[in-house]
Amino acid sequence: MGAGMKILIIGGGGREHALASAIARSPLLEKLYVAPGNPGTASIATNIPLRATDIACIVSFAIEHQVDLVIPGPEAPLVAGIADACARAGIACCGPSAAAAQLEGSKRFTKELADAANIPTAAWDVFDDADAAHDYIEEMGAPIVIKADGLAAGKGVVVALTLEEAHAAITAIMEDKIHGAAGAQVVIEECLEGEEISLFALCDGLDALYLGVAADHKRVGDGDTGPNTGGMGAISPPPWATPAIIADTMARIIRPALAEMVARGTPFRGFLFAGLMLEPDGPKLIEFNVRFGDPECETILPLLNSDLLPALRAATNGTLATASLTWQNAASATVVLCSRGYPGAYATGGEIYGLEEAARLPGVSIFHAGTMADQGGILANGGRVLAINATGVGLPQAVARAYAAVDTIEWSDGFCRRDIGKRAIFLSENLS
Repeated sequence: MGAGMKILIIGGGGREHALASAIARSPLLEKLYVAPGNPGTASIATNIPLRATDIACIVSFAIEHQVDLVIPGPEAPLVAGIADACARAGIACCGPSAAAAQLEGSKRFTKELADAANIPTAAWDVFDDADAAHDYIEEMGAPIVIKADGLAAGKGVVVALTLEEAHAAITAIMEDKIHGAAGAQVVIEECLEGEEISLFALCDGLDALYLGVAADHKRVGDGDTGPNTGGMGAISPPPWATPAIIADTMARIIRPALAEMVARGTPFRGFLFAGLMLEPDGPKLIEFNVRFGDPECETILPLLNSDLLPALRAATNGTLATASLTWQNAASATVVLCSRGYPGAYATGGEIYGLEEAARLPGVSIFHAGTMADQGGILANGGRVLAINATGVGLPQAVARAYAAVDTIEWSDGFCRRDIGKRAIFLSENLS
C-alpha cells in the first residue's frame, strides 16, 4: 500500500469522530472526508454535507474525489447497500454488503445463522401473528425477551420481567406498529442472565482481527435505572472479559459466523460487533451488529497504539491475516453527556463551554456526537451530545479523569450518569 490515501467516513456522531481521530494520525493518509461530520470532525477532516443514507450522492462524491476507501459508521447505509454501490463503482468499502448486513438488519436471520453454525445463543422462536406470539408468551412465562425483527434505531428490544410487560411489548410492536415494518415479525427468546459485554472484530470475509471489548451502560439513570438509551457510557476492558472468554468468543462465535456467511455466498467484511452474555458455561450470543458500537468505539480506539488504516484497507482486500494492531496496556472510560429529557423529548440549541479546557486534561479525548457550530461557539444539537473519554493506568484512574473533564464542561441543559464504571471497579476490588 502506497502513501497518499483518500478516505471518506460516513456518519456524523461520536463514533465517526473517534474513527476520524484514529485515521487522522496515519502517515498513509492524504485526505480525510466525513459525510456529514460534525464540529469535532471539522477540526481534523473536511466535512461534506451529505446524508449518511444518500448512497447515490456519496458514491458520486467518492468517484469525483478519487476516494480510496469508504468507511461507513452507522448501520442504516450498510443495510441500504452502500458497500454494494461502492463495489459497483470500484471503490473499496470497509463494510458488509446489504445481504451480509442482515446480521443486524434481521434478528431472525442472525438466530437462524447461529443455529446453523452451532453458535451458542438463547433459545428462540419467531412470529408474524400477534395472537400466536401472545400464546407463546403465556406458555413460556417471564422473564422473556421480545425483539422487533428489523432495524428499530436500537429501541426494538424489550426485556420483559413480567407477563404483562411481555404482552404489552407484543401489542406495541405488532399491533400498534410503533417500529413500523421493523416489527412485522418478532423474535421471542429466553432471557439470559450474567455479565454483558460487547466484543469487536475486523473481518475480511475469511479472517477476523480482534479489535477490543467493552461494557456499555444502556439505561439512562444511575444504578441501571430508567429506560434504555443508545448508550450513556462505556468501559474497556471490563474485568469480567478475561483473555479466555475473548479467545472462546473468537473461536466459538466470531469465526463460525464468518464461515457460515461464506458458505451462504455472503462473506462478511467490516466491523463485526457481538453482543454477548457471559453465562457459567461460556459466552452466548445476544445479537450481532454490523458496525462499530457507539460509545464503544470512542472507548476502545483511544487505547490503540498502531496505525488503524492498514488494517481497515486489509479488511477490504482479503489480506487481514497479514495485519496486526498494538494496544496500550491501560483502561478506558467514556461518559456521555446528554440533553436533559433524553431519551424522551429534549431541547436543543444550548451553548456548551469549557471543551478546550477539558480536552487539555491528562488522558482525555472529547468526541462530538450531537453538536453544531454557531459563530465560534458549540451548541447542543441532539440527544447524546458529547462522549467524554479518558484513559488511565487502571479503570479507577480512567473514570476519575473522565469525570474531571465532565466537570470542567459548562452546559446548563446537560446531564450524565455519575456511575460509569462504578460497578466494574467494585467487582475488580472485591474479586482481587
